[in-house]
Amino acid sequence: MSHKNPRTGKSQSLTIVIKLGTSSICDEETNLPLLSNLSLMVETIVKLKFLGHKVVLVSSGAIGVGLRRLDLDKKPKKLSAIQAVAAVGQGRLMRMFDDLFSQLNQPIAQILLTRHDLSNRTRYINAVNTFTELLAMGVVPIVNENDTVSVSEIKFGDNDTLSAITAGMVNADYLFLMTDVDCLYTDNPRENPDAKPIKVVEDVGDLKERVVVSTPGSSLGTGGMVTKLAAADLATAAGVTTIISRGSAPKNIISIVTSLSNVNPNSSVSSSIPIHTRFIAKDNPMMDKKWWVLHGLHTAGTIFIDEGAVKAVRHKSNLFAAGIVKCEGSFVSNQAVKLVFEKHHVNENGKEIVELITVGKGLVNYSSSEISLIKGCKSGEIGEKLGYADCDFVIHRDNLAVTLKDPEENENN
Repeated sequence: MSHKNPRTGKSQSLTIVIKLGTSSICDEETNLPLLSNLSLMVETIVKLKFLGHKVVLVSSGAIGVGLRRLDLDKKPKKLSAIQAVAAVGQGRLMRMFDDLFSQLNQPIAQILLTRHDLSNRTRYINAVNTFTELLAMGVVPIVNENDTVSVSEIKFGDNDTLSAITAGMVNADYLFLMTDVDCLYTDNPRENPDAKPIKVVEDVGDLKERVVVSTPGSSLGTGGMVTKLAAADLATAAGVTTIISRGSAPKNIISIVTSLSNVNPNSSVSSSIPIHTRFIAKDNPMMDKKWWVLHGLHTAGTIFIDEGAVKAVRHKSNLFAAGIVKCEGSFVSNQAVKLVFEKHHVNENGKEIVELITVGKGLVNYSSSEISLIKGCKSGEIGEKLGYADCDFVIHRDNLAVTLKDPEENENN
């Protein structure tokens, strides 16, 4: 069967990342594995492989499986106890997947990641190379956050975000976020009978103003629709078409991929395919290094810039000291910092309001103490201020990921 790449329109193998949540892996009340659902997912992945596609599975469920193994009724509140339960469950979860995939003679590999693993550029590239080799070998990588050492996944449901970052790392064509509903709705369909399905999303930012997405995740999981919207925002920025679909019906993935791959992804599709929400990928995705800077690195501090600098970096200029107003936080050279602009305006009551606008994130060439000394200076004055001048600019444009939209883009859109 011929499939078209959603980016190029050419018939070729697609790379598909599937995120499977805890509610699709374990029963919320008994913690027993949902073997029938898992078997369907495994069969679906193998079928996708048979059709010539490459598949990565991002799986939650280690805590749920661990609870069952330890005969615990509910997830502990203490962080170290949760991490211990995850350590017990992770091995059993992988064994379960290996048993199921082995029935269909499909090799798998385990990849455990944390944000710390991606914060170093060399380690990030090594992880990308590992994914590339595994997919070339016909292996299905199974990815999870390393719960035993990572705080973020357990506290914030970061496996949704992890799946988006994974999709960016492998240059995926599709990211499927499998959940306990068919698609995204304007409100919680369990509580509001008037909730309407949302089938296509072009701008996640605009969407957040139109829908209610405060529904929390299951008692076993840590995510909800909020984290899925954030993941869709990240993935589409990397050029990945993102789908929200029902986790208990894995075979829908094949129908959706087949239908979308045979039409222009920006056009309407047949109403006969399973209901889902499709987030359209950005036309100009971020380059790999800028994606890494934005999503792989810890933000060590903040640099406040003036309006002229905002306009300059939007037009792919370096960030110069002359455009810096102040900086906050303590950081050293080559760390990542957030760029912020203070917008002043007067409200209807005549009171001045200061709005903080995030412009982007980049790698600095100078430390926070050095930037405090050279802020507002011309490049030729840096040597005089510091006694040396390692660089004419504070952030190089290749190390700067700008997230603030240009007003002209908004008008055109």
